[in-house]
Amino acid sequence: MVSRLCLHPVTFELGHEIEFPGTPIDYLYFVEEGMASMTNTFKDGSQVEVGMFGYEGVIGVSALMGTKRSLNRVYTQIAGYGYSSPVETARKEFDLGGDFQSLALRYVQTQLVQATQSAGCNAKHNLEQRLARWLLLCADRAHTNNFKMPQEFLADMLGTTRPTVSLAAGHLKEKGLIDYNRGLIHILDVAGLEEEACECYRIIRDHLDNYAEFESGITV
Repeated sequence: MVSRLCLHPVTFELGHEIEFPGTPIDYLYFVEEGMASMTNTFKDGSQVEVGMFGYEGVIGVSALMGTKRSLNRVYTQIAGYGYSSPVETARKEFDLGGDFQSLALRYVQTQLVQATQSAGCNAKHNLEQRLARWLLLCADRAHTNNFKMPQEFLADMLGTTRPTVSLAAGHLKEKGLIDYNRGLIHILDVAGLEEEACECYRIIRDHLDNYAEFESGITV
């Protein structure tokens, strides 16, 4: 299956734009290291994160279901690397109806869970809980507790303002859960940050971590 996808190594630099609304989806991207965000962009230029991609991620998976052009912006938040596969090649593998199709459909379901859970979280939970949830998911997907994240990026991802996210990050820092200085984030106490986060973190994490498990017991 891997050889049939014609995978080629790619490097994801910080801020690299992978998809943009209205542009054709020509490749699928499989992330090995790093993290990318999928956002909704509004007329005033503001954006809100609606999904994230880490080591489990398949960027552009909607193209396998017939989508021709991207509906969202997708760009790298944490630099890393992965592999690309031409969409037409991946679609042929998908149409065979084997393991690749099963994994792709399970991943689409996981993305729906992430989007719906995040929407409910944004309406129900306070900013500190949401910030803790986002930092933990980001660390999980990128396999690191240390990363660079400017406050304006955090504000965009959480749908709030820079002063507000600065205040929330300051509270987490005062509790000794993170260190945040000049855009550099260090998660100091993972367990403590989990206590601060809402239940949405564990729900999203469990779906992302386990979507590849088949009912037959085979794990890919």
